[in-house]
Amino acid sequence: MQRRQFVTALAATGLIGAGIRPGFAQNKLEKTKVAIAVGGKNLFYYLPLTIAERLNYFKDEGLDVEISDFAGGSKALQALVGGSADVVSGAYEHTILLQAKNQYIRAFVLQGRAPQIVFGVSNKTMPNYKSIADLRGKKIGVTAPGSSTNIMANFVLAKGGIKPNEVAFVGVGASSGALAAIRSGNVDAIVNLDPVITMLERDKEIRVISDTRTLKETVSVFGGNMPAGCLYTNESFIQKNPNTTQALTNAMVRALRWLQTAGPGDLIKTVPEAYLLGDRALYLDAWGRVKEAISPDGLIPADGPATALRTLQAFDETVKGKTIDLSKTFTNEFTKKADAKYK
Repeated sequence: MQRRQFVTALAATGLIGAGIRPGFAQNKLEKTKVAIAVGGKNLFYYLPLTIAERLNYFKDEGLDVEISDFAGGSKALQALVGGSADVVSGAYEHTILLQAKNQYIRAFVLQGRAPQIVFGVSNKTMPNYKSIADLRGKKIGVTAPGSSTNIMANFVLAKGGIKPNEVAFVGVGASSGALAAIRSGNVDAIVNLDPVITMLERDKEIRVISDTRTLKETVSVFGGNMPAGCLYTNESFIQKNPNTTQALTNAMVRALRWLQTAGPGDLIKTVPEAYLLGDRALYLDAWGRVKEAISPDGLIPADGPATALRTLQAFDETVKGKTIDLSKTFTNEFTKKADAKYK
């Protein structure tokens, strides 16, 4: 059969409109339009999502993806719970937090194998900082209350003997708002990610006291592998839309693989100009610091979920004493198939 006849035949069956492209063997997608919520899309934490979008990997899978950006991960989670988003690009820890409330969501592809979150103290308002104890009663900027930055802050504070209610958390976002909060003195410390943190470090505006941008540093802080950014959704969405979930995973795995070999110029040409915060050199410097944190294959490490659970149990009263079935918080089923496809 000639190519034109083949394409005509596919069109007649409706397969092309369903997201099937000639030359690609693929099961029919149950849902082609997918709404993804994310909190701080400009961050390296979510860079694989941006790459999949900008390089049309979602479209290649037959998906029409709409991405909504929120001030922080907790806001993106609210969109999923409220029904305005189908999937969240967010922190793995949220799958545990919701199960503690008898709501089941599952991560299905990993973006980051290290959180990339950094805790820094303001050199302007706390020039004489000596220990965690000095932060009691202070204002701490996080991307949004309840987000992964808030979780990391609570864990670090707990190790220093400070309870969450002994500080004031302030939502500052993940870009210009975060920079302004430190520079104006509105917060005494900040827990954020790159490129924001590298910019504040360069200008000597913060002193870093805890850093999870590399695997070694992450193990030092959390005591084990800590899964970070991922795509997660309601268990019911996965059950009703397995082919759509697989398509989303395929696109993300392609993005992860692209990032493993992309050069500085490739990255600059691909991300939106606004991500650079007006300084290309700084953006690339920050990328060099976090590149190791990007998952090479999208697989959630076997010991990662347990590390996340221990972290939350260290300070979160809603998780302490609760029986959490970690096997229901993630699956590597879709990622393994995507990895096999894009070897």
